[in-house]
Amino acid sequence: MSVEETAVEAKPRRRRAAARFGVILVAVLALLFGVPWATLVWSGNAWPAPVFVLGTLLFVLAAAAFPVLMFRGHGRRDDVSARIADTMLGVVWVLFTWSVLGQVAGLVLALAGVHDPVRSRVATAVVLVISLVLLLWGYAEAMRVSRVREVDVTIPRLGRGLDGLRVVLITDTHYGPIDRSRWSRGVVEVVNSLRPDIVAHTGDIADGEVPQRIGQASPLGDVRAALARVYVTGNHEYMSGAQGWVEYMSSLGWEALHNRHLVVSRGGDSLVVAGVDDRTAAGSGVPGHHTDHEAALAGADPALPVLLLAHQPQQIGGAVAHGIDLQLSGHTHGGQMWPFHYLVRIDQPVLQGLSRHSARTQLYTSRGTGFWGPPFRIFAPSEITLLTLRAG
Repeated sequence: MSVEETAVEAKPRRRRAAARFGVILVAVLALLFGVPWATLVWSGNAWPAPVFVLGTLLFVLAAAAFPVLMFRGHGRRDDVSARIADTMLGVVWVLFTWSVLGQVAGLVLALAGVHDPVRSRVATAVVLVISLVLLLWGYAEAMRVSRVREVDVTIPRLGRGLDGLRVVLITDTHYGPIDRSRWSRGVVEVVNSLRPDIVAHTGDIADGEVPQRIGQASPLGDVRAALARVYVTGNHEYMSGAQGWVEYMSSLGWEALHNRHLVVSRGGDSLVVAGVDDRTAAGSGVPGHHTDHEAALAGADPALPVLLLAHQPQQIGGAVAHGIDLQLSGHTHGGQMWPFHYLVRIDQPVLQGLSRHSARTQLYTSRGTGFWGPPFRIFAPSEITLLTLRAG
């Protein structure tokens, strides 16, 4: 087949793919914005005509503007558009979730003999009040400096000289369209106050390339650790100049564990600290980036325990296959906004916390230190994790 014939055949495929994407996009927007509209405006509320028209117009305009703002914000790196689109996404997600529950509440009221418009107006009021409270609380949770979560992890192969080793995990800082330079400095102050031996960042540093986010990321250079500061890439680095972030973290004095390891020692005992690229690296097109456990452990003493950094919990299969003792991950955000965690669990084996995956291998999954996109955290608080390693 000639190049010309291949190009001719590719055009219909692209058109079909674009058509499918358009249908899916319209369906998603119709659900996200349509369900709240039906609950709050239409339903059996019997609002006066001006209220109905104004409410309908508001939802239509929001649904039409949302994809445009999202494209401008995250496709063209327009931070103002991104802030508006991300906030809209958070608001409409909460309204959608509670509108669905509001419809259920309306059915209960109907069975109890409550008639419209009282029934629908009660459901509307409940949805609006709960949504407003959750959004205000969720915003405050997202913007606050993360609380410290302390976890003891027993590693049978850990030498007595390393018993009590303090590993501080931060992850998913997602420096982005909202300037969180002060927040970043606050996180560093908390990390340093924990007197860590090792500080690990398991990726998704930022949404944006280094020059765009350097003001927010630069405080990471002030992190102090007695033995090592280590970092691996997350999936968002592969949308934001991954190699640039690897080089920038190295310039700040962090060890970028780009499929490699180092050894830390104390009291006559040693620990291998290894890292692998995110599982999306191979398909990113960034030269030399892919998940490679063999390269990460090449030359390591197999008798030593291994602490592995890997961005996604789903990478635990590779850790089990290579006899890793403890993998540290992030990525899930603990769901970030309830009930989104049900969707996260479709893709990931663990949502948060310490879990065991073989006789040797354990996994700790952080809920994340920052947030992605919508500036809200609802029933999924952020964390700075202090893991104290205990010898078996």
